[in-house]
Amino acid sequence: MGLLLKEGIDINLIKSSFLAFSIIGILITLINIIPIFKKRLPNYTLQLAGLIGNTSFLGIPIALALLPSKTINFTIGFDLGTTLFAWIFGPFFLQEKSNSNNILNIKGLFNALINSPASRGIIGVLIAYLFQIDEVLGNYLWIPARIVIALAIIIVGTRLGIITNQNERILDLNEEIKFSILLKLFFLPFIIFLVCKFLNFNFYESSAVILQAATPTAISTILMAEAYGVKQKIASKTLFTTTLISLITIPILKMFINLFIQKT
Repeated sequence: MGLLLKEGIDINLIKSSFLAFSIIGILITLINIIPIFKKRLPNYTLQLAGLIGNTSFLGIPIALALLPSKTINFTIGFDLGTTLFAWIFGPFFLQEKSNSNNILNIKGLFNALINSPASRGIIGVLIAYLFQIDEVLGNYLWIPARIVIALAIIIVGTRLGIITNQNERILDLNEEIKFSILLKLFFLPFIIFLVCKFLNFNFYESSAVILQAATPTAISTILMAEAYGVKQKIASKTLFTTTLISLITIPILKMFINLFIQKT
């Protein structure tokens, strides 16, 4: 909410938010209707781990460190789109089958939408606009927002420490987890790159959304897996492994962006 109030809601934020939400939705649909993809990513925990990135805790700090401030709305927008999809459909996908024979649970989806952190942030911003206190409130929230972003790295490290202290071989990965890792760190950024080329995004716009797509698996995938008791170990291993590998892949991707996208 602090970042949104400071930078304002504009077409760039809406554009990148819609991009993230729609691409994730299309890909998860294709995975579940195409047998070869469904075989390699057979459950929603693997699929969400391969598509939902840590855009809040790592993506925004990375963008602030590597990109100019004028790209912040693209970064925040991608985070909002990803977060909205995760918290709207994640609980719906992971919850146990009800007695309604999988009839769409409108009430459940609405509750997930209202309880989404991104939704609450947007609602707060709209209320601030309504009462015309957005500029004042934005100035007050800007400093704590930056502090929270900085401390987010500590949250990621703490969570990884908890995972490594578990009595299991965290790097003992089966084929399904490997496909989820490949999807998250390689295929999804490449797909976003192609979409950026198709939509004629400029260098900075492309950089912002590609780097967000390349972030490791989100902590929210573990939280949802634990909440519904579904494939918690898979979510933990994917989060841990993608975070470690991203320490190498994100700098390489930034070099790729500078060398190839900037020239075009």
